[in-house]
Amino acid sequence: MTRVALIAAMPGELKPLVGKWPHSTRNGVEFWAQRNPEEEWIAACAGAGQAAATRAFAALEDGGPIDLVISLGWAGALREDLAPGSAHNMAGVIDARTGERFLCDAGAGDLWLVTGPTVAGEAEKRRLASAYKAALVDMEAAAVARLAAMRDIPFYCFKGVSDSLNARMPDFNAFIGPDGHFRQLAFILFALIRPWYWPALVRMGENSRKAAQNIAQALFDFLDERGQIRNRNGYPNIKS
Repeated sequence: MTRVALIAAMPGELKPLVGKWPHSTRNGVEFWAQRNPEEEWIAACAGAGQAAATRAFAALEDGGPIDLVISLGWAGALREDLAPGSAHNMAGVIDARTGERFLCDAGAGDLWLVTGPTVAGEAEKRRLASAYKAALVDMEAAAVARLAAMRDIPFYCFKGVSDSLNARMPDFNAFIGPDGHFRQLAFILFALIRPWYWPALVRMGENSRKAAQNIAQALFDFLDERGQIRNRNGYPNIKS
């Protein structure tokens, strides 16, 4: 049986893909799974950052060897021409901490993603764009790419734009715990008394939902083209 692993940071990034798949939580990692006689699709998220992505990968491996791994989720735009809500099949991933570059497998796109240690504001986005010639920034994909390379597992990366290059947003880093989980209640209380952030946060929420949906559609379109999905029955319903 082929095991396809999907790794994200937040449940919202996976929602359009996993739909009503059986869900469970163990040791701070959330899991979803869907099986047919030939394939097992497994998804996990453990929070933001490379350490969290590593935990998610390890947790999925506990169930058996992985045959294909896909990093997916939200990312910040490093270029003005990348529309919020759009989804992209990445050519490869760069680790900003080490400079390592990881190519995605054959058939991937032509944009590069850089993985940084924190949520990047506009100044950091511009620095990363200049230093790495990347189009998007996230916090997790380099860890997944590295683990896949170490195991010689095919790796792909699909990212959706949650925020534009010049988006004026709060500093989300203050609300990410040591385990990578977002402290949502603390952030809500912070935002409630700062109405000047509300329009940008509303736009980001709308863009994020659209991006998650477009990631799901882009992924299934990509796999269909290569004959890796023979029948969508039993797989998540991609809403229009």
